[in-house]
Amino acid sequence: MTNGQEHDFLLERRLMELDPSLHRRFTDAVFALQHILSNYKLIFPEYTDHTELHSLTVIDFCNRLIGSRIDRLSADEIYVLLMGCYFHDTGMGVSEKDFAEFSKDIDFGDYFLTHSGDDKPRTIRDFHNEFSGRFINKYADFFEIPSKEHLFAVIEISRGHRKTYLTDEKQYPIALPLPNGGSVCLPYLSALIRLADEIDVAAARNPIILYDIGSVTDPKQIIERKKHLAVRDLMITDDAFTLLVKTDEQDISDRLAVMVGKMQKTLDECREAVIGRTPFTITQERVLLKEST
Repeated sequence: MTNGQEHDFLLERRLMELDPSLHRRFTDAVFALQHILSNYKLIFPEYTDHTELHSLTVIDFCNRLIGSRIDRLSADEIYVLLMGCYFHDTGMGVSEKDFAEFSKDIDFGDYFLTHSGDDKPRTIRDFHNEFSGRFINKYADFFEIPSKEHLFAVIEISRGHRKTYLTDEKQYPIALPLPNGGSVCLPYLSALIRLADEIDVAAARNPIILYDIGSVTDPKQIIERKKHLAVRDLMITDDAFTLLVKTDEQDISDRLAVMVGKMQKTLDECREAVIGRTPFTITQERVLLKEST
């Protein structure tokens, strides 16, 4: 696998070929979501990008991870995957009304024993995948999701981009039956989004203005943006993800090493769920750091 253009819009083009009706449903949803995704800025004005640009990058990475295996995916699986790529961060910009409504239905466990219940942004950030799931369920009719089974699939792979257990057979069945007689492989689709979301760390993939340190006052976000700026590119090969980095700050170097460790853990979890449970595969085994020239 290379970083060439042969995989550009792979999923989108394939869905159009297989099922124009599902493709229309997807493109109509994207049109509406462009504004909705930008709502995260009202809650996180200095946070790294979670707009449609991030969604497009996640789709691009999914295209590259799938590559020549695209023929093994059905139209329904492609539709669910594309919708999940766009929906997975909708929870980052929930309204006050939806925040209050959805919070009643989310299992926060013992979270508030160590975190303030008054810190809404922190709560949303830490549970935004769960808020995304509730958002999708509430507004499913508006986005013309074709069946309750498709809805379940989109919700679960959106929730599955973080924290959830992809080995859970109830939430992530290998072949979820659909009303049309087809099925979708939720562990594979969820792993693709989780991995694609995790590796979206290179500043070069988004306009540099999104990482303008001079516009940020929060010290934590300054560090985050410095980390992104240090990652000059991400190379994807058949066996590894390689981050090309350049920084003169030891603190940033140390934080990049920690980030790579977290990415490796995510990769291992995704490989376990896919290779251990499904007929699909993820060929990459390592996340590497390499100094950029």
